[in-house]
Formats: sequence, C-alpha cells, structure tokens
Amino acid sequence: MSYEKVAKANQTIIGIKQTLKTIRAGKAVEIVIAHDADANLLLPILEEANKRQLPVTYVESKKALGEAAGIQVAASIVTLIE
Repeated sequence: MSYEKVAKANQTIIGIKQTLKTIRAGKAVEIVIAHDADANLLLPILEEANKRQLPVTYVESKKALGEAAGIQVAASIVTLIE
C-alpha cells in the first residue's frame, strides 16, 4: 500500500538529509522508511517526525521504495510533501 502512495504522490523528497530539511521546514506530510535501511542514520529523522507528530510508515525494501519513487537506485527514505 505505501509503495502505491509513493508512486502516486505529486511531490516527494528522497534521502535522509533532504528529508530532515523538509521536516524542519514543516512541509512533510508522511515519512516512508524501508525496513532494510540503516537504523542509526534514521534516528534524527524519527526524532523530528515524533516531535512534529508526522506519520511514519515502513515498507520492506529499499530497492522497491526507490522504484516506487521513480528512481533507478535504492531509497532508504521517501518523504511525501504538501
């Protein structure tokens, strides 16, 4: 289901640094994280998302998440924005 959300989203942000900037700017609507992503790298994002009460959804695969986002490489995190 979340892969479909990412594929149908009008605007997304891909990557850890860009996601953190987007959350802090107040533009993030939902965060989608791959289970096989490095948890240590995602800790600051999860903390910011928790502070702002943003929904966080998990999917199985970085590869499939990247494909759903329309890129040809794996993606650990995709952020849906307004």
